[in-house]
Amino acid sequence: MSRYTGPRLRIIRRFGGLDLPGLTRKRPKNRTNPPGQHGAERKKQSEYAIRLNEKQKVRLNYGVSEKQMVRYVKKARRSQESTGLALLQMLEMRLDCIVFRLGMAPTIPAARQVVSHGHITVNGQKVTIPSYQCKVGDEIGVVPKAVSRKLISTYAEFPGLFLPEEYLSFDKENLKGQITALPPRDKVCAPVNELLVVEFYSRKV
Repeated sequence: MSRYTGPRLRIIRRFGGLDLPGLTRKRPKNRTNPPGQHGAERKKQSEYAIRLNEKQKVRLNYGVSEKQMVRYVKKARRSQESTGLALLQMLEMRLDCIVFRLGMAPTIPAARQVVSHGHITVNGQKVTIPSYQCKVGDEIGVVPKAVSRKLISTYAEFPGLFLPEEYLSFDKENLKGQITALPPRDKVCAPVNELLVVEFYSRKV
């Protein structure tokens, strides 16, 4: 399954109005029931459906494809940490997610565009790969172009989930951020049960 590019409020309604900050800041005003002709008729979900929904929340929040998710799960299983925590930390340490969490973009899709258009640097070098895996100690900056600095400055005026006191530091004046630690579990931006995600992939990976 490829990356989702459809209506974002439809996804929010699909999960009962659940907050997916990486996907969108919008919230449904009137209709909160799931989309579709029979959306209002809530039915009991099977165990498989519950695990599938948790996996989809992660995919849609971070904007990764199914192929990427499988690769992340395989890598997380080789980690010394618990598989679920390692999976979420790898997703949080993607460059597009770090740019979003620093307040340099309003959503992860916007951050992906900012990175792919060449506005962001890592340790002084321009990086255009949104899935680039950042490390603790990396410095995230903006290329020295007026258009880039103006764009990021505009986004930084209304940051999303900026958490400087936790594992990120950000110099708003110079538009520079730094990763000071791995993200703790209670500050992960995806409201999911990672154990159910791991269980979903247990038969596939």
